[in-house]
Amino acid sequence: MSLEGKVALVTGASRGIGKAIALGIAEAGTQVIGTATTDKGAESITAYFKQAGLKGLGRALNVTDRDVLNDFIASIKSEFGIIEILVNNAAVTRDNLMLRMSEEEWQTVINTNLNAVFHVTKLCLRDMVKARFGRIINLSSVVGITGNPGQANYCAAKAGLLGFSKSLALEVASRGITVNAIAPGFIDTDMTKKLSEQQREALLKMIPMHRAGQPEDVAAVVKFLVSEAASYITGQTFHVNGGMYMG
Repeated sequence: MSLEGKVALVTGASRGIGKAIALGIAEAGTQVIGTATTDKGAESITAYFKQAGLKGLGRALNVTDRDVLNDFIASIKSEFGIIEILVNNAAVTRDNLMLRMSEEEWQTVINTNLNAVFHVTKLCLRDMVKARFGRIINLSSVVGITGNPGQANYCAAKAGLLGFSKSLALEVASRGITVNAIAPGFIDTDMTKKLSEQQREALLKMIPMHRAGQPEDVAAVVKFLVSEAASYITGQTFHVNGGMYMG
């Protein structure tokens, strides 16, 4: 499972699933650059890599800011080499019922959770094609498949990532590049910890395993998919949800 010498970019890596993914890939020997929206968040990423004794650092990046993306990717390439592993994890929520949802709430979620994936991936893809190697993982969600009231914007973006992943996988498979999606279910993160006890109990009743998943459960799948062991797997959606949805 060694990924020694590879360079990985993980967006949204300051906490939760993104943090677990960044640490998991780094444990396999990869040089990881994790992004956060603030300098403080980026510093926390650098700190947890240092504490773990792993090769990695944090950088501040607004994935929706197209004016800085090109220079950001170029700076990584200049300092560490080309990005061969890309994990698109950065995401936001702006929940509201459709009749009350504002244009801003819709656009913010679509721009961060879907449009930014297109732009970041495109900037990394040319070097992967030249290297004839690449691993692209897009973090979707169980609600991108099932839907969820009050999350039309989030569900639309996460469903869009599934079609994006399959289409891109078809385009680049002959170049040694795999593209897969992961659809986590109810994962125990800072976001889900904000739910009331009643909300948590209602969700747990929907899960055959009767427990929430851990960020490490998702990270383990990512670690496998970016490894040589998964070199013949592409265009797939991996459901990590304790049986909450079986597709």
